[in-house]
Amino acid sequence: MLEENMKQSAAVPKKRFRRSYIVMLCAVIVTAAGVFFAQSLSKKNKQANPGGMRRGGSTVFSVKTAVLEKTVLHDYVATNGEVEAQSSIEVFPDIGGRVVSVEVQLGSPVKKGEVIAYIDPSEPGAKYIKSPVYAPINGAIVSTPLKAGTRVSTSSVLTEIGDLRNLQVSANIPERFVALLRPGLLANVTLEAYPDVIFTATVSRVSPVVDSASRTKTVILSFDKNDWRINAGMFAKVILYTVDYSGEVVMPVDSLVTKDDRYYAFVVNDDSTVSRREVTVGKTVDAVAQILSGLQAGERVVVEGQTSLSDGAKIRDITAGVAKPDEAAAEKAGGKPEADSKAADSKAASGAKPESGRGGSGGNR
Repeated sequence: MLEENMKQSAAVPKKRFRRSYIVMLCAVIVTAAGVFFAQSLSKKNKQANPGGMRRGGSTVFSVKTAVLEKTVLHDYVATNGEVEAQSSIEVFPDIGGRVVSVEVQLGSPVKKGEVIAYIDPSEPGAKYIKSPVYAPINGAIVSTPLKAGTRVSTSSVLTEIGDLRNLQVSANIPERFVALLRPGLLANVTLEAYPDVIFTATVSRVSPVVDSASRTKTVILSFDKNDWRINAGMFAKVILYTVDYSGEVVMPVDSLVTKDDRYYAFVVNDDSTVSRREVTVGKTVDAVAQILSGLQAGERVVVEGQTSLSDGAKIRDITAGVAKPDEAAAEKAGGKPEADSKAADSKAASGAKPESGRGGSGGNR
């Protein structure tokens, strides 16, 4: 009997320990579940309000804006070309034979009547005096002459002489742009040797035919000014301006919101809210689009951060940078912080002529 009582007395603390352990374990599980639920709720709130912050019970979105202006869009075609002399002539020998000497080299200046090479027309069993080859015009050697020892005929081109005082660019334009070509079109030309320098040129001549092999038409561009840095034979990158689109306000295509094949822009109101407005998009050049209807010059629109907005949303304009503490305090008090409007307006879409890029003519809407 005594032994049974002792056993029961010993079992009581063990049961109490087990109960305490179970209670503590349950408490840990409940606490962990609460933390996990709170974190999940916080993530959902962040996802529901991306880029925004709460102020006075409503979400405020940070955006960048720009004032709309009527700007000219300059459409263009980007192509390559080669610098060459405006006037050049190929030189042929008067008689066939072997080139025995060459008196000039690439770039050498020559005068009309000057000897540039000698041809030996001698054959086995017969010997003749050397026949000179004369320069037909004044200029410079613009193609590498044939080497001594080369056999030539009267149809062989020994070299080419050109007038290096007046240079031009020969460029090939794809057939789909042929309808836009005409003399007088302006162009910007850059050279590999001077990639940061823009040389202006004008179309002086358009070929009357399309090359059936390359499906291109050749245009000749004359430089507006002579420049010692431009050399015949240089590789040229050409931006040929074809059409100007004017009379409408413009804005970046990426600043528009699309829904059901319609375009919308967010216009900033005086009370720091935005209004979603449907717009009609016109021509597009380098991701800048004309707005044919729906917006007016002078209106301020959202150009960054528009994907999170809805009609009537509250915004905070950070175009000129994050507001200073005193500006933020003034905003809370109901005042409007003074922003650098010039810096903000400089973000408006520009229609200035681009210096490089894809042909805008192919990217119109």
